[in-house]
Amino acid sequence: MSTTNVAVDLALRMEAVRKVYRVGDSEIVALDHADLTVAPGEIVALVGPSGSGKTTLCSIAGGILSATSGRVVVGGTDISDFSSKELTAFRQSTVGFVFQSVNLVPFLTARENLLVVDELGRRTGSAARKRADAILGELGIADRANNLPSQLSGGQRQRVAIGRALMNEPRLVLFDEPTSALDTKLGEQVMTVIRNEMKNRGIAAIVVTHDERNTRYCDRTVHIVDGRLEGTSSH
Repeated sequence: MSTTNVAVDLALRMEAVRKVYRVGDSEIVALDHADLTVAPGEIVALVGPSGSGKTTLCSIAGGILSATSGRVVVGGTDISDFSSKELTAFRQSTVGFVFQSVNLVPFLTARENLLVVDELGRRTGSAARKRADAILGELGIADRANNLPSQLSGGQRQRVAIGRALMNEPRLVLFDEPTSALDTKLGEQVMTVIRNEMKNRGIAAIVVTHDERNTRYCDRTVHIVDGRLEGTSSH
């Protein structure tokens, strides 16, 4: 993998990024010349209607999708021309994901759901276990380390998902509708956890949300419509 000396002070830089899908003789533009920067420790809310390009943007920033054109630099590493194999290694070492559906492994305990990340990462054995337990403690669920997901509340499952995203010490964490399955009180608790964890660790985050109430936990809000970033507002 190669690194760039440009924008190493940024967690994310996207320059004129486009994603185009071909359907027969037609082109569908999912992301249209997107420019976005996110600093370390900065939390950006990404707001837009369904089909606006939010998931596409995050998938490209996280190395799940490759851009059709443009430049993507994450933590000083230019991933614009990475192969599928390089992107896989990049995701394991640099980016964390928290999905809307949480996606915990149902037959693994809370601790094991964190440890499965580091089986592919830099730690093994007692070092990985020590980090997992420390993260669960910081998230306030140390006493749930041996519980299966089915034995956890919705808010606790979301905290485990956040912990799993932090295991590889990422430069950037991408949250996809992290409170959509929670009631208002639990949603506020989860957003508070997200803000505190990102700020305390100096990790950048993009929070995809339909809920404008979540934007107050973020440093700024970026709106996206029809694949175009249309404006930003600070909080």
